[in-house]
Amino acid sequence: MKEIATEVHVAKGLEDVVVGPSAITFIDGLEGRMIYRGYDAVSLAGHVSFEEVVYLLWEGDLPNRDQLKPLSSSLVDFRALPPDVLSTMKTFPKTAHPMDALRAGVALLAMNDPDSMDPTLDGNRRKAVRLVARLATMVGAWERIRKGKEPIAPDPSLGHSANFLYMVTGQRPDDVSVQALDLYGTLLADHDLNASTFTGRVIISTLSDVYSAVGGSLGALKGSLHGGANEKAMEMFLEIGDPALAEAWVLKAMAEKRRIMGFGHRVYKVEDPRSVPLRAMAHRLSQMKNDMRWYNISIKVAETVARTKKIYTNVDFYSPILLYLAGIPIDLFTAVFAVSRVAGWSAHVFEQMADNRLIRPRTDYVGPLNRTFTPLEQRP
Repeated sequence: MKEIATEVHVAKGLEDVVVGPSAITFIDGLEGRMIYRGYDAVSLAGHVSFEEVVYLLWEGDLPNRDQLKPLSSSLVDFRALPPDVLSTMKTFPKTAHPMDALRAGVALLAMNDPDSMDPTLDGNRRKAVRLVARLATMVGAWERIRKGKEPIAPDPSLGHSANFLYMVTGQRPDDVSVQALDLYGTLLADHDLNASTFTGRVIISTLSDVYSAVGGSLGALKGSLHGGANEKAMEMFLEIGDPALAEAWVLKAMAEKRRIMGFGHRVYKVEDPRSVPLRAMAHRLSQMKNDMRWYNISIKVAETVARTKKIYTNVDFYSPILLYLAGIPIDLFTAVFAVSRVAGWSAHVFEQMADNRLIRPRTDYVGPLNRTFTPLEQRP
């Protein structure tokens, strides 16, 4: 029986497959560079606010004060969650993972947004502003709700990062913690076609809506091979517990074939460039908090893995130390990732819709062909 002749190049996991042009983020995996709209993102980190990064990703350039003010004001204006959303969140199971609560909350936001089905650029921009503002509020609200406490109302006098920490911890954050979160937000705001961003672009390419795209992106981000890796990295540091035990722990984990979180990257062939400022900020915040234990453990782990395996840290290795020392619970780490990455997801939605084509790849079919049908009563 004649077989169907096909010649295909299979890129498992779509590795190195280019699906189209983008002017948002460029990653040089060989040199270890990440570029936002022409600017070196690592050089920006620590010198810009998260609001400036949102403007850059959406508008294509860094804003001056007059340009930034309308965006910052809009983010403040839309921070508060609609009453129906907040009341429904209070009915969620208190044991729900924050990413599940966040995904459900985004669906609620869609149902409460008068622009939900407006496909125009202006409509999508309004929805994106609300999502960037409200995802932060939603994470803060869920942290309080699940502990039986009333959510803390947003403070319009605080910037995006400071207000987020305030809503999560209930305390006015110190300046270094705010700077750490701004740095984290800058470095995590976008990263080319990672799994969650690609998911969002696939969804919006069907002419769905922004909320559906972000909801899908949240589902992809939750996985331990993507955004969930930062939670696992901090759990590893806690398990080690003492810098003096770190090297032995790593060697034992390697012998047992355990996965050591926070190392290696599909694109970067050298150290993830985001690790450099995150490591420096982790050191600074650790000194300020007078708690060097986690930083010292991380350095020992990184040195041991680099020496024995010749692989290097990625963005999920040092970033959990910042979040932990800033007072954020470990199981909120991936949700905090989403609070930053929603800026990039939105930028990719705008770009996809500006020149849309349905994203519809194919598989390399390896199953049988030309089988003969047998009625049910004749099958043995």
